[in-house]
Amino acid sequence: MHKCLHLICPTDCLESIINNRFECENYFYTSLGNSIMFDANTICKIKKVIRKHDIREITFVLSNNNSILFDSLENQNFSNIRGLKKFYKAISKQKTYLAILQDIDKKQFMLLSYYLNKKVNALKLGLKDSFIKPIKVIGKIYNKQDNSFNHIYSDLICIKKHNLN
Repeated sequence: MHKCLHLICPTDCLESIINNRFECENYFYTSLGNSIMFDANTICKIKKVIRKHDIREITFVLSNNNSILFDSLENQNFSNIRGLKKFYKAISKQKTYLAILQDIDKKQFMLLSYYLNKKVNALKLGLKDSFIKPIKVIGKIYNKQDNSFNHIYSDLICIKKHNLN
């Protein structure tokens, strides 16, 4: 049976939805807003879980109405929680880059895609050359309104600031 590790935010309460939707053996790692930092210790623990359970796929999942994301865009009430400062800073920076977009839903999806792409790339780098069989690492955004999981935008679409001379 296919085995997948899902990195989720506990405020989204997605465990049962994922278990009911995806016919595979699901494992979960939670961190607020997927703010997990991939230091050597964390990478080591993730590698142990992958080996122990023979996991072939890792999916970062956030809900499109994630309360941590909304807080980062508005009041920042949770900014003093350990691990969220960098998350809030990254989201705030992207929010200014996306100010020209009028479509709120598309803006949120782009913000989540940008952030999850950063997490996907960081984990891929941490797992690089660690396994004979490659581990698939992807990101998805759960849309509660239509009960769907959507793949994040490609890293090429996500906005990064560049200065031209």
